[in-house]
Amino acid sequence: MGIITMHFLFNLSLLMILFFIFFLLNKRVGSIHLHKRASLFYFVVSLILCSLFSYPIQSGYVLDLRIIPFLLGGLYLRFSPILGLLVIFFRAFHGIDIGFFIGVAFYTVFSLFIWYISPWFLKLTSNIRILFSTGITLLISIGTFTIALNKVSPDQLLDIFIAYSIVPPLGVAMISAFFEIREKNQQLQQQLVIEEKLAALEQMGAAISHEIRNPLTTAIGYIELLDQFSFDRNNSKKYLTIIKDELDSAEGIIQDYLTFSKPIIESIEELDIQKELTHILKLLLPLANYHSVKVSTDFSTSETIQGDKSKFHQCFVNIIRSSIESMPYGGALTIKTIATQNKIIISIQDTGIGLSKEQIKRIGEPHYSTKGPKGTGLSMMVAYSILRAMRGTIDVQSEIGKGTISQFHFKRQKTKVNRR
Repeated sequence: MGIITMHFLFNLSLLMILFFIFFLLNKRVGSIHLHKRASLFYFVVSLILCSLFSYPIQSGYVLDLRIIPFLLGGLYLRFSPILGLLVIFFRAFHGIDIGFFIGVAFYTVFSLFIWYISPWFLKLTSNIRILFSTGITLLISIGTFTIALNKVSPDQLLDIFIAYSIVPPLGVAMISAFFEIREKNQQLQQQLVIEEKLAALEQMGAAISHEIRNPLTTAIGYIELLDQFSFDRNNSKKYLTIIKDELDSAEGIIQDYLTFSKPIIESIEELDIQKELTHILKLLLPLANYHSVKVSTDFSTSETIQGDKSKFHQCFVNIIRSSIESMPYGGALTIKTIATQNKIIISIQDTGIGLSKEQIKRIGEPHYSTKGPKGTGLSMMVAYSILRAMRGTIDVQSEIGKGTISQFHFKRQKTKVNRR
């Protein structure tokens, strides 16, 4: 293998490494068509590399791989006029000679041609685009070799022929194939996101229908009853109260879904964790007694976090209630607060039925419940949504038959609550 071929292969390796850095390792870049600035930057840097690793021959001619970034950038993103000017600019650093003027003439015409056919090229199938770009590169390489026949010594002809007939077409074929793979993956990701959103909407619709149907059915039944029969004032008032309660229940369900979709933190204040958890436990004590659940607490020195008090109550009422209901035949519930240098951790441990790894992953999803057909997952869905709105993080560890430990991490406030 000759020195020019080795030189070209090394340059191609650098172009491939650059491509991986820009488009395969950096997921934020995404589609080359959606992020044209990043793509243009890649092609410009590629041209600079090709210029730096060019190989000069006799009579002012320079051999390099500039055709690879020029052709791909022109065909895929219509950058050929910009890249053509850059090619001419970089070539000028090697001298204003006959090779420079040949390059000016060629890249002026060829830039316009590539710019013109680019829309047609993008309508081709993926495999045809790869074959077309590789074929054009091979033709240009053969043309370049033909021009160089009279400019090099006979012992270099075979080396230049191998270098130009193999390396540029191979480079274009490989990079264009990676372009196509990248674009297909991007389309699949977008399609997957759309399908997930549609699935979430379907689940949401099913959950809303399931939750609201019961109170509305009850309310409609009592309205029909009042319409068909005459009742005294006391009975009418009693039925109207039931109707109002059922409609309030339906309105509360809708509000919960609105909280899930976009939790509104109405007021930010310093919350004394110990005080608020103690208040929540008082509310849930009757439920714990009903399920024969023994509740114990272990609060560290009282610390504060920032948040909305009512949302905080709603969140942890739902979470602690769920823990209690996971112990239908009794058990122990332990609530701790742990203070670290930067965080406050609320730990809730139960001795309930436990959760599988799959169940842990799906907690908080729309219309997913660990209670089977009887549950809708609404309470945990709302709770997790509020936690995210308060910038809290969640860590759940569980074992089937042994219970669950849920830890909720919040940013610690430096102000301590003073108690008398």
